[in-house]
Amino acid sequence: MTVLEVDGVDTYYGPSHVLHDVSLDINEGEIVALIGRNGAGKTTTLRTIMGVTPPKNGSVRLHGDDVQGLPPNQIRRRGISWTPEDRRVFPDLTVAENLQIANRVKADNEESNRGTTFSIEDVYDSFDRLDERRGQRAGTMSGGEQQMLAIARSLVGPPVEVLALDEPSEGLAPQIVDDVSDMIEQLNERGMTILLVEQNAHLALELADRAYVLETGHIELTAPADELLDDQDVLETYLGVR
Repeated sequence: MTVLEVDGVDTYYGPSHVLHDVSLDINEGEIVALIGRNGAGKTTTLRTIMGVTPPKNGSVRLHGDDVQGLPPNQIRRRGISWTPEDRRVFPDLTVAENLQIANRVKADNEESNRGTTFSIEDVYDSFDRLDERRGQRAGTMSGGEQQMLAIARSLVGPPVEVLALDEPSEGLAPQIVDDVSDMIEQLNERGMTILLVEQNAHLALELADRAYVLETGHIELTAPADELLDDQDVLETYLGVR
């Protein structure tokens, strides 16, 4: 069953045309990767989905309902949650306070049984490091711990139907990247549908079921992730991976 559909969106920054007729879809329970070089339009695609940079043309649909034109807070209440690439934790608040703020957001339809619901205690059960650091100010934690907090904060509150992760491995040590990868796999095993934007193409393709390749604002191709991982021509041509 298709959960999220992006259909023919054109997105601009002022006069600059950034996304050109971009279409993609995500089925329930999938990890779908959106990969491409720096500046290809990956983050803009997430900003378009979340209503931060609305498209001039096209539509964004969640379970067939058009959410294009809604403000970001309403899109979150509908079930799409976004972990931005720069984490944006509140540095002067503790881990617990960061999670409590996110948990205040209520769903548009609290009777809906769609999506996956995480309480704050569920998050602590899933993220041992955050449990150990409940009272620690977020700004004093390592980059990897802040990334875990950013993902955890995206989970609490209204049920999550699609989790959009923007560059979750960026700037992290290899061991921490492995920890974040394990976390993404565990969330997916729990039934979470994930849209993964990731500069590390090998990591994204190893985690994903399917992938879209974005090049200068256009979807160049889509294929099962394992096929793209084995296609050296694609990796070199569109991603600069050798």
